[in-house]
Amino acid sequence: MGAKDRREREKELRKTQILDTARALLMEKGLTATSINQIAKRAELSVGAIYFYYKSKEDLYAALQVEGLELLSQAIRQSVQKQSSPEENIRKIAMAYLKFSDEHKNYFDIINYFLASPEPIFSPELKSQVDEQGKYSIATLTDTISKGIQNGMFKPMDPRRQAIILWSTLHGMIQFKKLEKTILDKENHQSLYLEAVERFLDGQHKSQTAVIFGSG
Repeated sequence: MGAKDRREREKELRKTQILDTARALLMEKGLTATSINQIAKRAELSVGAIYFYYKSKEDLYAALQVEGLELLSQAIRQSVQKQSSPEENIRKIAMAYLKFSDEHKNYFDIINYFLASPEPIFSPELKSQVDEQGKYSIATLTDTISKGIQNGMFKPMDPRRQAIILWSTLHGMIQFKKLEKTILDKENHQSLYLEAVERFLDGQHKSQTAVIFGSG
């Protein structure tokens, strides 16, 4: 192994060390309670060394965001069943997202952190990875809605536009879970979440009345 190859290998190992440490702290303390100073101390590195490999805290967490989006993509991919109807698969995708937000709360918080940030800073490579993973959920929903349109279950609408509307609804409903003890007092959050999915499906279904009148 040449000197250049050795330096590149050492660089990748150091980046992995930093990322592993950041992930461990994130799982212990959560997003807001984890700082670059804590990461440096746990990794036994200087703060300057952290910034040598990652331009900012946001850049470091963007790498973890990619991990979270990959986990979410896997959950959604596994939730969709070929033998299920498009309607049922939409329900399964919705439940997969809700379950992900509960079981991987810290990753969900990172994803939400960047969604809420007006100007996230990504390296070109990370931006490409984030975009690729982020598009998967919308693409899966789009494909599912398209199948519902093709088999005559859903109205002939722009499937990607409907997928974006549904994903926005799901994400917003998950955020409302934080208000269980205030605005949502005495309400069951999961029940409201599932009802939002059903209201969306109601809007997708072809009107039986319209079919009757149209057939005359």
